[in-house]
Amino acid sequence: MLSKSRFLLLLFPILLFFGFQLIEQKSPVSSDWPEITQTAKPWTRWWWMGNAVDEKNLSKLLETYNEAGLGGVEIAPIYGAKGYEDRYIDFLSEDWLSMLDFTVTKAHSLGMGVDMTQGTGWPYGGPQVSVENAATRMVIQDYEKVDGQPLSTPITFQKKRENQYDAELVAVMAYDKNLNSKDITSYVNASGQLDWNEAGAWHIKAIFLDKTGQMVKRAAPGGVGFTLDHFSKPAVDSYNSYFEKAFAGKNYGFRSFYNDSFEVYGADYTGNLFEEFQKLRGYDLKEFLPYLESEKNTELVRRVKSDYRETINDLLLNNFTKNWTDWAHEQSKLTKNQAHGSPGNLLDLYAAVDIPECETFGSSYFPIPGLRRDSADIRNVDPDPIMLKFASSAAHLTGKNLVSSETFTWLGEHFKSSFSQMKPEVEQAFLAGVNHIFYHGVTYSPEDVSYPGWLFYASLNLTQQNSLWPHFKGFNDYIARSQAILQAGQADNELLVYWPVYDVWAEPKGKMEMITVHAVDEWLHPTEFYKQSKSLMEAGYSLDFISDEMIANSSVKDGHIQTSPTNSAKVLLIPETEFMPLETLKDILKLAESGAKVIFQSKPKSIPGYHSDQKSKQAEFDALWASIAFQDGKVNFGKGQVILNRDSRAALESLKINREKLVDSGLDFIRRKVADGTYYFLVNHSANTISQSISLNAKAGTVMIMDPLTGKTGTLPTTYNSENTTVSIYLKSGESIFLKTFEDKVNLAIPAWPDYSQSSKSTDISNNWKLTFTQGQPKLPAAQTMETIEPWTSTSDAEADDFSGQASYTSEFEFKKVEGKQYLLTIDKVYESAKIWINGEYAGNIWSIPYQLDVSEQLKNGKNSIKIEVANLMANSIRYLDRNGIEWRNYHEINFVNIDYKPFDASNWKTMPSGLEGKIQILEFD
Repeated sequence: MLSKSRFLLLLFPILLFFGFQLIEQKSPVSSDWPEITQTAKPWTRWWWMGNAVDEKNLSKLLETYNEAGLGGVEIAPIYGAKGYEDRYIDFLSEDWLSMLDFTVTKAHSLGMGVDMTQGTGWPYGGPQVSVENAATRMVIQDYEKVDGQPLSTPITFQKKRENQYDAELVAVMAYDKNLNSKDITSYVNASGQLDWNEAGAWHIKAIFLDKTGQMVKRAAPGGVGFTLDHFSKPAVDSYNSYFEKAFAGKNYGFRSFYNDSFEVYGADYTGNLFEEFQKLRGYDLKEFLPYLESEKNTELVRRVKSDYRETINDLLLNNFTKNWTDWAHEQSKLTKNQAHGSPGNLLDLYAAVDIPECETFGSSYFPIPGLRRDSADIRNVDPDPIMLKFASSAAHLTGKNLVSSETFTWLGEHFKSSFSQMKPEVEQAFLAGVNHIFYHGVTYSPEDVSYPGWLFYASLNLTQQNSLWPHFKGFNDYIARSQAILQAGQADNELLVYWPVYDVWAEPKGKMEMITVHAVDEWLHPTEFYKQSKSLMEAGYSLDFISDEMIANSSVKDGHIQTSPTNSAKVLLIPETEFMPLETLKDILKLAESGAKVIFQSKPKSIPGYHSDQKSKQAEFDALWASIAFQDGKVNFGKGQVILNRDSRAALESLKINREKLVDSGLDFIRRKVADGTYYFLVNHSANTISQSISLNAKAGTVMIMDPLTGKTGTLPTTYNSENTTVSIYLKSGESIFLKTFEDKVNLAIPAWPDYSQSSKSTDISNNWKLTFTQGQPKLPAAQTMETIEPWTSTSDAEADDFSGQASYTSEFEFKKVEGKQYLLTIDKVYESAKIWINGEYAGNIWSIPYQLDVSEQLKNGKNSIKIEVANLMANSIRYLDRNGIEWRNYHEINFVNIDYKPFDASNWKTMPSGLEGKIQILEFD
């Protein structure tokens, strides 16, 4: 019999084990805002113009960026400003590497991060790229051979320009009237004469390996040269080794190498393409060149083009993207890559790097009342947030936490973009899964360069000389608080939607299929994949896109599809698909056998590509499909279930996969799962105030509300059952908020969130103000007094009309403050950002619609003072410079262009309203 002490000794490890298990299952709850890390803060692309940098300015600028709330910089060397050539530093020279070293050391001392473009300008290339390793294209010259007559024209490369390199003859193919082919390369002598005279009329195609001749765009000193052949492993290896040698084994401490969107124009070939094609696709592409060149919508044309494009994808993915990432890891670096614009499978290309990066390009329409959107100041593009989900899906499915975005590229015309316009655009990116914002961007501009400093032609121009810069931290803090949550835990998306890339690759038009941001109307919008994804998201479902390879790499755990150790989903949806590989169908059914739930909209019609045994392979595919014994459109398949239903929503409802009904109110959302609950990001981009009870699918005994604008938190009353939670939400148009749900009732020791839905009293303080100009360009106008507050551009003061900078409105007012009440300061219109002080105490920053701020803590009973510092846009001072012929843009290469890529001229601009307009009120709430 065991003694009591012996029994306790044996019992203790068991109790300890179960105690640890309990700790793992019930993580402690937290009402704290997640830590604002380096990556939670927004980063920026940092253009080094002419590499004309020095330690003094690097140090000062990094300190300035840090104070403004930036978390890191991405060094992007580009062309330089004229007149400063004596300051230029050649890329990767000893002096340049010294500047890199200094930059990284200084940034790290400030807690900032550094990335760098692996080259200058874009795309990858430079003086180290030999002609042999330069971007390559296939040129096909056609000849007609008449029966019985020798070919009179020698088969030699026909140059289109004088300085074009001689192209290499790869092969010569002859085709009869039925397109049967013969390889007659060996019959062509060194001078191009064809010694071949087989009977019949023949169409002859001579295939040449030519160089595109494309040079690096916007190259910096030391970076001019040919664009790289991304499809060639030797070329990529050579390119990487150049950097490895330049770094000479020294770890400069930056985080990652960056690669911009694929803009390698005309590159559709590499030296061993035909050999790789034969190995990967099983037949000789040269025999099918007439089909590759044809644009007829025939089956064989589509199948050959699909095979060609898949091969190009394989070369890009394996020889460049994966190869580059493997090499970077050997250098202890990460990779950050924009896959869009390339001819490959975006999902697999994004998944092959450490930080997938998408981009926002142009200006989206939001029906938010008062949000400025002048058609003359925006590009003629219509950004689609679904495009952003290719990058976030790849990250989610492969367990990568960060999804970056090149943000605000050509959001609006230079000097006219405001924080209020930027907020919904960045929120749209957040809703698509982006959580690591990079501004496009900030230009290095030294202290001795006069206003407006050095500027990049396609930039938002957020430099230290921008009149909005002193207010920039308020916007950055909003992004940092948001990203701190959006980088926490894991994505919480219940659906996987298959992207049928083979349908895209089977497009009969053209040779390459460049999957670009600007051509979504061609390759994305007409597809059922897009229509289903958009419809399901609008209905309240959360989803990610999945590729063939990702399906092959997935497994099933507890009935959920596990795409990585940290990501799972409830259902795999196959939209209407024309082409699907046999192996993909096998992989899908294998998942179903293991317990997955799969929904097909319809039977995939065919296997992709051309096969010598096409009929037997298609028969195998059809037989496999026929083995799914549907009854009334569904079947239990192994441990799982397969459903055939054109109505995806009905199929999901039959599986009890619930949508988030909160979207019916007009809200948009995204979720993140964390150890102690679920985060909801709720955004009101509708035209109306949303004031109603909404349902959350997460079961919650307690709900915390978190305002990313101010960092304030509070609790919301809840009611819940076994399936969902109900809370009351009040969000004006343009507002956004985070909710955090806790499964059980917990005491968070934070106050209840004020109810701002109905004010009990208002106090108008719009009268008797003084306006003082404090800092800006071209000079400070005289102070003004205002009986009723108004913009300083409405006072018939020419100097005020030309002014860009900061000015302070000040006033005093009597106020009766009641303890226990909440007070909201509201301003009808702010042009463009306002910092508020009440009774000398800083209350906060107003820069987004609706223009409001809780000032309960700063108000007092009796006489109060108020100061509102307003920062306006640069537009008015830039107009002044152009009207007065003051030269400020003088750059090599592209100089400076407007939003339509025409010469920039602001002299005819109208005055942009600046200051405050309308009523200023203090609203009281119970």
